[in-house]
Amino acid sequence: MTKHVYYLPHGGGPMPLMGDARHKSMVALMRGLAEPVSKSRAVVVVTAHWEADAVTFSGAPNPGMLFDYYGFPAETYEYDYPAPGAADLAGEARDLLRAAGLEARIDTERGYDHGTFVPMMLIRPEADIPVLQMSLKKGLDPAAHIAAGHALAPLLDHGVTLLGSGMSFHNLRTLIQGDPKPNGEDEAFDDWLNETVLVAGLDDAERAARLTDWRNAPGAEFCHPREEHLMPLHVCYGAAAETGLGGESVYRERLLGVMTSGFGWS
Repeated sequence: MTKHVYYLPHGGGPMPLMGDARHKSMVALMRGLAEPVSKSRAVVVVTAHWEADAVTFSGAPNPGMLFDYYGFPAETYEYDYPAPGAADLAGEARDLLRAAGLEARIDTERGYDHGTFVPMMLIRPEADIPVLQMSLKKGLDPAAHIAAGHALAPLLDHGVTLLGSGMSFHNLRTLIQGDPKPNGEDEAFDDWLNETVLVAGLDDAERAARLTDWRNAPGAEFCHPREEHLMPLHVCYGAAAETGLGGESVYRERLLGVMTSGFGWS
C-alpha cells in the first residue's frame, strides 16, 4: 500500500477558490493531489487555523462550515463542502496520541475551517471521502507536533492520507501590504526548509533537531512572526519519518513576492 503525507500552502483565505491569478500554481498543486488521495480511506487535515489546549480531532458525523476569514465577497460565505466526518477515526487518532503520552481530545461540534475546506474542495470536489480535522496544540511547541506525527504514523498503514495545511511563509504584513520588503530573508528560509526536509546527507535525528530549532534558521522570524502555519509541517514530518517515507518538493514558486513551499512523502 502506498502511503501519502503532504504539507501544502492553502493560500490567502478563499482566494484559491476565487480564480485569483496569483494562486494559479497553488491551485494546480492541490488539484494534482486528486489521484493519490482518491483511494484514501479518509484524509486527516492538520489545519493551521485551529489551536486547542490539547491536540483535538473533529468528531461531528457531518461537520458544517466555519468561515474564519473576513472582508471577502458574499459568495465566499456560501461555499459548502459536505464531506462526511470520521468519528471512528477520531477515536483511533486520539487513542494513538494518548498511548504516546500526548493529551488528545475530540470536539463533536467544530466545522471545517478554511485551512481544511479550501484545499479539500480543490483536491476532492466530490466530497465523498471522510475528512478528519486536527488542531494544533496551543503553545506551538515544535517537538510536540513532531511527536504527534510520530504517534499518528500507524494510520498511514490503513489507507489514511495525512495533509498538513499551512504556509511556509506567513508574514501577513508583507503578504498584504508588501512592506517590509523581504530582502532575501524569504528565499533564505525557503532554501533552509527545503534542505532540512529533503536534501540527502541528513538523518532523521538531524532533520528533527533542525525543525525543532527552526527559529534559528536564516529568515525564520521574518517569514513566521507567529508559527501556526509552519507547525502542520512538523506533524507531517513526524509521521513521514516514523514510517520511513522519502520526500519530494511538490511546490516551490514565488507568490506575492515571497517563497512558499509544499512537501510530499510517499
